Amino acid sequence: FPQLRSLNLSANRLRELGPGLARAAPQLQELLLSGNRLRALPGGLLPPAGPPAPFPLLSRLDAADNEVAELGADIAALPALKSLDVANNQLRELPAALADCPRLKEANFRGNQLRDKRLEKMVNGCQTKAILEYLRAGGRGKGKADSAREDARKKKREKQQKKDSGDGEQDEVEEASKLLVKVLHVSENPAPLVVKVSPGVKDVRAFIVCCVLKGVNLKPGNALKRFLSMQTKLHEDICEKRTVATIATHDLQLVKAPLAYGVQPPDELKITPLGRKEIKAKDLLRQLQLEAEEQRKQKKRQNVSGLHKYLQLLDGKDNYPCLVDAEGAVISFPPITNSDKTKIRKETRDLFLEVTSDTSLQICKDVMDTLILKIAELNRSALESKEGSGSDMESDALCGPGNMNLPLVVEQVRVVDTDGNLKVLYPSKTDLATVSSLLTVIR
Repeated sequence: FPQLRSLNLSANRLRELGPGLARAAPQLQELLLSGNRLRALPGGLLPPAGPPAPFPLLSRLDAADNEVAELGADIAALPALKSLDVANNQLRELPAALADCPRLKEANFRGNQLRDKRLEKMVNGCQTKAILEYLRAGGRGKGKADSAREDARKKKREKQQKKDSGDGEQDEVEEASKLLVKVLHVSENPAPLVVKVSPGVKDVRAFIVCCVLKGVNLKPGNALKRFLSMQTKLHEDICEKRTVATIATHDLQLVKAPLAYGVQPPDELKITPLGRKEIKAKDLLRQLQLEAEEQRKQKKRQNVSGLHKYLQLLDGKDNYPCLVDAEGAVISFPPITNSDKTKIRKETRDLFLEVTSDTSLQICKDVMDTLILKIAELNRSALESKEGSGSDMESDALCGPGNMNLPLVVEQVRVVDTDGNLKVLYPSKTDLATVSSLLTVIR
């Protein structure tokens, strides 16, 4: 099949595939193998080494829901691989060679009982990049020989850095100190924020985790645009198109506490969505569904795409979830939209962050961990670019060398029931562990 681009062998009883496929379909770009009985990957798919390279264009490999107990290091022999799905298999380890896949951007390892419990937690909560960096750095489960090679590479890099900078060690310390987060505990906060949850959310969208993040800088260049783009990407990736969790970010100065997380009937819930006028929830959904259908027709697609994929998540619900401020205004309507009332702007310095889910509390925490990490990375990038651009005096004062080392401050937020009993406190002592290799947390 010299012109075959996509092959779907899902939901069969295949136990193995041989190297003949690589020779028969050299132009294959997508191979779907989920729901079979495969025990090794790539297994026999790859012929013995030698030209020509097998599957030079294969960018997507889906082998979820199999019996894969071995993910071979030769997975790195797929030069174009961008998406790998081996969820719900029998993997105990992930090969360090995954970090050598030059184009791998999306990987799903959930549902595997990994020996490395820290890695398993990262798999459930982090983006692919963080997982690959962990494997590259020599996470547990990596062979001694591989670790030795990585140590040698690291020493070589450090030596080169010292040679280039003249003071590599000092630069490395300064670089590490830029990505800091300090946790402000409720007991240290004179006015801690509290979210009260009503029992009605249990049947609609039961889980919510919140915190306050202070010290962000969205003024430099396209920092705000990058912030919003990052949130969209997290919704696509770790939130699985909002089906497992939804993120909401608010300007803290515009949030009127205390807050209440509850439910309202579709014809009573009113919100002023981002960029729109006040509207009832049921009318907003109808409007968005019409827009989605029109978009689908214009693009001549069979299925709805884009931001409207998650509209069906509220189908059949008698009540809709919402976060309401002290003035009675709905500031969040998950998983659909935030309110324009608390919209993030370039001048925003302090954020109120919210993650909701109808799946589990842990997913909320894992998503929040990753969100804080990504904001910290963007903040560092914004500060560095601003420092180098030499702009106005006020911005220089905020972003100068004296402020580069200041950490972002995460204030704990308590979520309580209607009687005031604690349901969840974030971040607790065990939170932010999934990103600890990339973020320094001062507790």
